[in-house]
Amino acid sequence: MSRQVLRPQAIELDTFGKLARAYQVLRRELESEALSPRGLTMTDFEAMLHLSRADENRLRRVDLVERTMLTPSGVTRLLDGLQEAGLVENVNCTDDARVTWAQLTLEGVETLECVGATYAKRLGELFGERLTEDEVVQLTELLGKLPGVDAGDCAAS
Repeated sequence: MSRQVLRPQAIELDTFGKLARAYQVLRRELESEALSPRGLTMTDFEAMLHLSRADENRLRRVDLVERTMLTPSGVTRLLDGLQEAGLVENVNCTDDARVTWAQLTLEGVETLECVGATYAKRLGELFGERLTEDEVVQLTELLGKLPGVDAGDCAAS
């Protein structure tokens, strides 16, 4: 690309680069300190968080596809791993035999509570080291304006 093509978009490219880098750094920190010791990935944690915020701690697979932005086969692999770990189970729908729910087990709820506390504490530290509470609120509001952000937001579920 020529400099002329990149120059008008330099701020957007810089912003995107910083956003991507911040995400990778935060993810690495959170996975290593809060999730990996329990054998979880960020995607596992996100799926479990979505399940915990749903009625009866359960969602249809198609709902998890939408919320996690994974493919249907990706959600199947994710849930297979969580089921093997005893954190999620399949529950048949009494109203429609074609529907199977993914539901947190009691162990899944307890694991999420334990991991979630460590995760939230570390996330608070990571943000608190660099940003004021008002800046975190402002950042949240600004990021919420980007396309598709609020649709998969765990906090909005």
